[in-house]
Amino acid sequence: MTDGPLLDVRDLRIAYTTRAGEALVVPGVSFGLNAGEALGLVGESGCGKSTVALSIVRYLGRAGRIAGGSIRFEGRELTTLDEAGLRAIRGRRIAMVYQDPMASLNPVMTVGRQLVEAPMTHEGVSASAARARALAMLAEVKLADPEAVMDRYPHQLSGGQQQRIVIAMALITGPALLIMDEPTTGLDVTVEAAVLDLVRELRSRHRSAILFISHNLGSVVRVCDRVAVMYRGELVEEGPVRRIFTSPRHPYTRGLLDCLPTLGSDKRQAPLVPIAGQVESSLARPQGCGFAGRCAHVEVGRCTARPIPSAVVVGEPDHRVACVRADELPRWSRRSGADAAHEAGGPGEPMVAVQHLTKIYEPRRRWLRGPRSPVRAVRDVELAAARGRTLAIVGESGCGKSTVAKVLSGLEVATAGTVVLDGVEVGALAVDARAAALKRKLQMVFQNPDSTLNPSHTVGYAIGRALRRLQGRAPADPAAGVARLLEVVKLSPALAARKPRHLSGGEKQRAAIARALAGDPDVIVADEPVSALDVSVQAAIVNLLTEIQAARGATLVFISHDLAIVRYLADTVAVMYLGTVAELGPVERVFAPPYHPYTEALLSAVPVPDPDHAGARILLEGRVPRADEIPRGCPFATRCPRRVGPVCDETPPPVQQFGDHRIACHIPGDELSRLQTPLVQPRAVGR
Repeated sequence: MTDGPLLDVRDLRIAYTTRAGEALVVPGVSFGLNAGEALGLVGESGCGKSTVALSIVRYLGRAGRIAGGSIRFEGRELTTLDEAGLRAIRGRRIAMVYQDPMASLNPVMTVGRQLVEAPMTHEGVSASAARARALAMLAEVKLADPEAVMDRYPHQLSGGQQQRIVIAMALITGPALLIMDEPTTGLDVTVEAAVLDLVRELRSRHRSAILFISHNLGSVVRVCDRVAVMYRGELVEEGPVRRIFTSPRHPYTRGLLDCLPTLGSDKRQAPLVPIAGQVESSLARPQGCGFAGRCAHVEVGRCTARPIPSAVVVGEPDHRVACVRADELPRWSRRSGADAAHEAGGPGEPMVAVQHLTKIYEPRRRWLRGPRSPVRAVRDVELAAARGRTLAIVGESGCGKSTVAKVLSGLEVATAGTVVLDGVEVGALAVDARAAALKRKLQMVFQNPDSTLNPSHTVGYAIGRALRRLQGRAPADPAAGVARLLEVVKLSPALAARKPRHLSGGEKQRAAIARALAGDPDVIVADEPVSALDVSVQAAIVNLLTEIQAARGATLVFISHDLAIVRYLADTVAVMYLGTVAELGPVERVFAPPYHPYTEALLSAVPVPDPDHAGARILLEGRVPRADEIPRGCPFATRCPRRVGPVCDETPPPVQQFGDHRIACHIPGDELSRLQTPLVQPRAVGR
């Protein structure tokens, strides 16, 4: 051990061998990390964040190599360390948590067997001592009944539980450095908040340093002390969290922050500003600034002639930026649309009307284990989406959001109730039984565009096939029809000749939207269409959906767990819990008191990318009822922080109507207003 940083990376250069030649993906990165400190590494996909993390533990694979520079950890040089030395450090002094917990968990081994491996392998402790440590670690990551969890297999745990198991595996040997690569991507907002709170708590208890990689800037604010912003393998800005998020100096950092919706504004107040273009290939590096091709402030010659070194910001010794114009750019401020706010038009006629919708999944018969109870995925749901407006459906995984979408699209049929699409009852009609005109009226955009695009065929084939099937005849000029749809979603017609694997995530999602537009639908159902995308791509897709809706007058049913996006995009919001609608109303009413207690907890859990945001965290504890259970009273009663007594357990909650806003809760609305405070307006930050 030395008196310097725990981790000291200096002029690190990383190269990958590709078919087109060797690509220097990281041309030179330098940063330090002290014991007990948390550094956030942010940037778009392809910027080199994960590559840097993997280089620290020398997991670059056969195609990657460290081309130069130094990585010193606890005073030891890792770039030249032999395999025996690396094995002594990996898993014991340096641990890693990946985005997908199943990448770390063996599906055929119990959790207990996997947890005891690390201390037995790295420290030589006995099996009984390792088990005792594993049980203590499970309790430390706040998993109920550690003894039972030890005997379970990974598939028997929820996503949040799996991620807690992986964190427990990483910390069980007391590492000095914990590398977390997108550890909360894909988790529900409440689970994400709980995991982030857990990371902060364990960090203070174990004094482990954390390298936290994420494209969720709100998560970085909640966890980290400092932030390093990467672009094309280079650090373009580095400094304390508050300085970076309140006074960013590099145009790229500003661009990332301008892509983010806030809980206090919507599409009519503060339009999102995506960064133009996309991350360029590392095969051909420019002589000057790597961001010059996308920068609105570029000055030819000055910015493009030579490499831009990182320099200390005047008056801010802990803040560095690699931009020659950093001191010349206008002062940055968080976008606010308060002055531009205006009310939307009236609700209009309903395009989609759902009445008393119930969907029950009958279990398959299991001869050896006896009968199972049916699963009521959706119970007595009532919703409506007006023509040309956006209905958002939010809630945790398993609440019934996607089931509603599947019934709307005909992928599932309703067990009871009605679903009316433009005056036609479709709830009992599977998609194959729907007439061509009905199929054209409603199209779906899925979370994963790979579910829509056939990897064996080109993008043009997928869109052209949709044109033929939805129009009932071959277009006069198929290529022209495909090109027109690609231009609508702002893609080059030349991409029609490419297969999905040759497109970026954002391009694939745009192509999936183009396929959905082939029938000129009146209703677009978008199921988590931006959840796994970078903030800039996310902003571009959300803007695209808004533009398409405005141009075509289409109704949008938008399903998401990202409440900031919902606040920005939606006109009406339905909050679902355990197959029921807990709250429904105009977005500005649902995001202001009185809230349903579940809505209140969801809003409090949203990671806000503002270090000055003041908001209380409401933790949801208690047991979530199984999907095959039918609670006698309020389905949220087992977790509700405002539970009033046995009436919540025994009696279904009444639906309270406040104009066009309704809440299913035993607590009167005026009492909820007194108990609750606004959670969506960040405190003003002086610039």
